[in-house]
Amino acid sequence: MTTRRAFLKSGSLAAVALGVGSVPTFVNRAAASVVGAPFVRKKVLVGLFQRGAMDGLAAVQPLGRDDLAQLRPNLYLRNGLVDLKAGLNGIDYGLHPALAPLASFFRDGQLAIVHGVGSPDPTRSHFDAQDYMELGTPGRKSTANGWLARAAGALGHDAHSPSPLAAVALTPALPRSLTGFGDALAVADLDVFALHGACTAPAENRNAFAAAERLRRCHADVPRGTDYPATALGQNLEQIARLVKGGVGLEIAFAEMGGWDTHVGQGGLQGAFARQAHDLAQSLAAFYADLGAFASDVVVMTMTEFGRTVRANGSGGTDHGRASAMFVLGDGVRGGLYGSVGGFSPDALEDQRDLPVTTDFRRVFAGVAAGHLGVDTQALFPGFDEPPLALIRRTL
Repeated sequence: MTTRRAFLKSGSLAAVALGVGSVPTFVNRAAASVVGAPFVRKKVLVGLFQRGAMDGLAAVQPLGRDDLAQLRPNLYLRNGLVDLKAGLNGIDYGLHPALAPLASFFRDGQLAIVHGVGSPDPTRSHFDAQDYMELGTPGRKSTANGWLARAAGALGHDAHSPSPLAAVALTPALPRSLTGFGDALAVADLDVFALHGACTAPAENRNAFAAAERLRRCHADVPRGTDYPATALGQNLEQIARLVKGGVGLEIAFAEMGGWDTHVGQGGLQGAFARQAHDLAQSLAAFYADLGAFASDVVVMTMTEFGRTVRANGSGGTDHGRASAMFVLGDGVRGGLYGSVGGFSPDALEDQRDLPVTTDFRRVFAGVAAGHLGVDTQALFPGFDEPPLALIRRTL
């Protein structure tokens, strides 16, 4: 027999079709003592990992830069960008046209873009860099818990959360960022969520029993959003919106999208990057439209393990680089461009090919966690003492 904690670590709390539209009666009985009226309305942080390393310079590109165009002749866009009417270090920027649905959020002051952001650890390994970012400890994989798990703990839920759905990852397995928060759930699909396997100690599984019952009620009472892309990201954000609107006590959600490791297939106006960016922008726009009155409670923060090379490779694409860009989106966000990007001469680039990291990703994470969730960030990132970025207008 295996305990619930072991199931979480292995990702075995998976989606299993119930077939009859309800949960088994033993689940209802086990959940009965902890499932009651809707929880108090919560602030919600949604972490969205863009796995594969998003090209920040393609997403948010400097305008009118011949020096950058020479470095990436097949990637640099001279036309079609959405002018943000904002800049950094005297350089103006525009959004890739595939990200155009996010432009209105930027104009309305609800989208913050942090450029030149990344990890101080120089690894170009996707796996290592993702682990460092999710653990919040660059260069160290031995950290026992993820930074989102520590944030959940800072909300007062170290042992057991007041809601069985306080922390939910829409992923097949629990991400490293939520490892260590005992009641976090990894759910591949809310529609078919159920416990998989037997348990030797029912009391230890009360959280999952209660989560299944909460989800059953949420699905019955909350209508689905209709304008999401028919993509994995679109469907995952639609399910997170249902949890927010369903009053289930959600505080931290996690989703991910792969496909950003573009290499030779990156392209300019079209290609792998444009397809991914279109999915991202359409899904986020649909998510906030779906939230309606609940939008004021929710902030989405994107993350990606590192950027891509400034200088195009021999095939006209990009390789693993250093700094990238992150997005923070929400009604309470202090919108605008943040960070620092210098010039694009060989001397201004790291190793004469990469955008240097000028903002540590932990400053972004800490600013959002403190401003939106209202947590004390001192314990979130051990040994890190740089000031958080003030990205949130109002606190919890």
